[in-house]
Parts: sequence; C-alpha cells; structure tokens
Amino acid sequence: MTHSTTDKYSAGEQGLGYIYQTRLALLHLLQLPEDTAVFLEKDDDLDFINVNGGKSLASLKHKAEGDRLTDLSTDFWKSVNIWLERYKRDGRATSNLRFFLVTTGTVSTDSFLNNFLPDQLDSSNDEASLIELADTALAKSKSPLIGRITEKFNELDDTEKQDFLERILIFDSSPRIGDIPAIIKDKYMRTVRRDHREFVFERLEGWWSDAVIKQLTGIMTEGLFGYEISDKLASFAEEYKVDNLPITFRGKVPDNEIDTESDPRLFVAQLREIGISSNRIRSAILDYYRAFEQRSAWARESLLVSGEVEEYEDRLADEWSRYKDVVFEKLENDSAEEALQEAGSTLYDWVEFETGKIESLRIRTRVTEPYVLRGSYHILADMMPEPRVYWHPKFLERFCNILGVSK
Repeated sequence: MTHSTTDKYSAGEQGLGYIYQTRLALLHLLQLPEDTAVFLEKDDDLDFINVNGGKSLASLKHKAEGDRLTDLSTDFWKSVNIWLERYKRDGRATSNLRFFLVTTGTVSTDSFLNNFLPDQLDSSNDEASLIELADTALAKSKSPLIGRITEKFNELDDTEKQDFLERILIFDSSPRIGDIPAIIKDKYMRTVRRDHREFVFERLEGWWSDAVIKQLTGIMTEGLFGYEISDKLASFAEEYKVDNLPITFRGKVPDNEIDTESDPRLFVAQLREIGISSNRIRSAILDYYRAFEQRSAWARESLLVSGEVEEYEDRLADEWSRYKDVVFEKLENDSAEEALQEAGSTLYDWVEFETGKIESLRIRTRVTEPYVLRGSYHILADMMPEPRVYWHPKFLERFCNILGVSK
C-alpha cells in the first residue's frame, strides 16, 4: 500500500508515476490483442496502436489514495489540452485517435466527468448536452490554464466538439502500482506453477523494463508488441518445467576485475599448471562465476530437489574419471613434463568442448547452457581440502606446493 505524505515538497507520487507508466503498459498489453503496440512518452504517456492503425492516447495519473476527480480537476483538463493538440494535428474528425485518462483516483459522483466512464457509453445524450456540460464546467474556472484550454476547445465547431468529447474515456479506480504484479500473476500466469510465479514475474518485468529503456533512449524505434510479451512469458515459463531450469546469468560478469595472472583460486592454478592461455583462463573464470551464481539463484528459488546438485556432481566426476583413465593410460611415472601437460590439456579440452554433447551430463534434460556444465567442472576442480577433478596428471602430488604449504 502506498502511504500518503504531508510533505508538500515530496516527489514520491511523481516518482511512482514514472514507474507506474512502465508497469501499466505491461498490464494493458497483456489485456489487449497481441498485435497491439505501445510507445511510451510519444504523443502521451502511452500510445497504443492497433493492427488497423488506430491510436489510443493514454494519460496516466497515479494519485494519493482517496483522490477524486471533479469538474475542474487539472489532471483531466491538462490531458484535454494535450489531446486537443493531437486532434487538430491529425485532421480533427477524420483522425483515428481515442483518448484515455487512466487514474487511480475516482470520479466524484456529482461531476460531469461521470459521462466519460466506460459504463456511460450506452447512455443517450442529445448532441448538445455533453458540450453544454463541458462548457458549463469550463465557465466556472478563473484559472489561466483552464482559460487557455477553453480557447483551444472553442476553436472547434459544435460537431467537432461533440466528436472530440465522444472519443474520451476515463478509467478511474485503476490498479495502483503495488497491485499490478498480483493482477498479472493471477490472471496471466496460470500456466506457471504458483510457487514459481513470483520469480517469473520478476524476470518478465526485468526484461520489460530493459525494453522500455531501449525504446525511450532511441536504441529501439519500433513499438513494443503484445505478442513479444506473450512469447517472453512463455519462454520464461518453459524454464520452470520439471525437466528444465531458468538461465539467468548468461552474459553476466563479476563485479571485481578478472585477473588471470594472480587469481589465487585452486581451479585457476590448475589451468596454469597445464599451460592454458590467459584468454581461456578468463573464460573459465566467467564459467565458474556464472555457474556458481546460477546454482545459488536456483537454491534461493527452491528450484532444486534435495540432493540434486550432489548427484549431478557425482555424474560429472564419474565421467571425468573414465575419460582421465583413457587420456593418462600411456603415461609413465617418468614421463616428461611436456607430455604431462599435453595430457592434462587434452583432458581439459574434452571438458570444455565435448562434454556438452553428452546429454547425461546435463543437470536436467533441457538445461543446455554451456556455462552450467563447464563452470560445474571448475567448481569440482576448486573443492577443498582436495579437488574432485584435476587436469595435470601429477597435480595432486604437487597440490601442497601450489598452495604454498608443506605436506
């Protein structure tokens, strides 16, 4: 619940309004036909474009609780001021515009604005009545702002005034910003298991916020379509099926700078021991980071079955052991260091490039993201007091020296 404030300088409601704009756009696109597109901050707060080119301009007002719209509410008339400009620009009665005021407030029962509520659409008014009601309301005001709007309104003839007013709808008592997530989860995520809906919504909203930023900054000039939301929601939902897990760390990098030369971790030392290049070590560090963080995220969301990670690591270690025996089979106790490094490099190459092709080495059948598998092997190579996998044939013998301690 949003608490009101008595501080006249508070920007809380205004700040909420900007976030509300993004959330409400998401909600309305879910409610509208999938071929509807939305633009933010173009002709109004939101511009909805349907498949036939019809445009609905929506002004959004996230108000303090208990706020009411009266005949001279500036929220309404400031929106009318914008709409009049667009109406005249686009050909007046020949334009394809509609005008929406979406507000969390309510229209006062004695206000003529009740005529613009959706349930009044079928009410019969003679042609002059709506115009007269608007003229009467405008005549009550001594505000310079209202006066200028009155002048613009009176530039229309009576037919245009009636046409303009009939294009207006007020959606009052609209969901508040904190109510929208529950509405989306309850009405549009029924194919997602209830215990996963919160996480799916967070991912959907994160993707949506990023898409909105790209539109507002001009990186993306096209509208955002309803079908894009449907596709993304379906994609996220698929990741929460029993044979899959969500992938949320693709492309992520650690906060600290990667230092391949002095990183003290055991799995990095192992790679240096077999002569792996700095660039490949950097890739390994990224795989480790992403796999570790991904596992932590799965655990926080309670997506893993008890013992699932341990069983997965057992499978990885077993497969590594079998291939290790093949690669090291022809080595001798006195094999040259070059031969030892080459064998270790061959074993590591298998882990990096071949294990991903083995379906039985996936944590779940549809989890094919490479960093999960590669990073998991690095986690095994980093275990203390002794790594479960290693690359150099004599790494365990040299283990204590690498750590800088005596046996």
